[in-house]
Amino acid sequence: MYNYLDFEKPVADLEGKILELKTLSESGEAVDVAEEIARLEKRSKDALREIYRALTPWQKAQVARHPDRPHCMDYVRELFTDFTPLAGDRAFGEDQAIVTGFARFKGEAIALIGQEKGNDTQSRLKHNFGMARPEGYRKAVRVMDLADRFGIPVITLVDTAGAYPGIGAEERGQAEAIARSTSKCLGLQVPNLSVIIGEGGSGGAIAIATANQVYMLEHSIYSVISPEGAASILWHDSTRAKDAATNMKITAQDLLQLKIIDGIVPEPVGGAHRAPDAVIAAAGETIEKGFKELAEGGSDYREHRREKFLAIGRNL
Repeated sequence: MYNYLDFEKPVADLEGKILELKTLSESGEAVDVAEEIARLEKRSKDALREIYRALTPWQKAQVARHPDRPHCMDYVRELFTDFTPLAGDRAFGEDQAIVTGFARFKGEAIALIGQEKGNDTQSRLKHNFGMARPEGYRKAVRVMDLADRFGIPVITLVDTAGAYPGIGAEERGQAEAIARSTSKCLGLQVPNLSVIIGEGGSGGAIAIATANQVYMLEHSIYSVISPEGAASILWHDSTRAKDAATNMKITAQDLLQLKIIDGIVPEPVGGAHRAPDAVIAAAGETIEKGFKELAEGGSDYREHRREKFLAIGRNL
């Protein structure tokens, strides 16, 4: 059974009935119910398809935040080989909200930077729910420096509600660290490619997502601030997050139309958490295709990046 979202209640009810019938059938306490199970399974699939065909931006935000979505380390395990993690920013300490290191993708060396939220209470606390502190972004800059020096392409996997807003992080220069990381992304002489696999929140995401090619999973979100934060600022009422999400254009479909991202990675009906292996494989195919397109487009990746971001908002 899945962790159902509020708007998935019709599907949850149907799948609950299916589970009850299967349990009765296996225990021998019911007559043959195979036909009824098949009928309910079809109704469940049809209901799920109808719900996901018409998701609102706020509902997409809920899917993007689903705790069972595959996270950064799931992609690392499935898509990359010989992953060698690097720790510490050589200035203050280690921040496990950002996972960095070097690996191989399709046999080629790459530098990897990703935001990891964790998948249970212990790992979420360890990774600070994917909300990086300054040392996390300085660690990312350190890895990008190494990648630039040795001519190694950079892949980033984005999944954060935003940078950590605590007092300690601000005292250690959170804004400066984010700015330097963003600047480093823009200045790389090697190709960099980013995939937003869940939430792409605020400067916490931009700091590692300023890439030659930016892709989003179909039900991920990417925004300058969370819907709750925007509602608090605009209407002094965080409960109006639904209204904020609708007006902010945070979905992959909106951002592709606005030419802010370069493509959408499809998800199965019901979201990435229902078929994580398929989603991870699709993301891998998109990354491979993106690097091939960049290689065919020339070798001045810094200029390509500059033109890409200067064009945002001008060619609509």
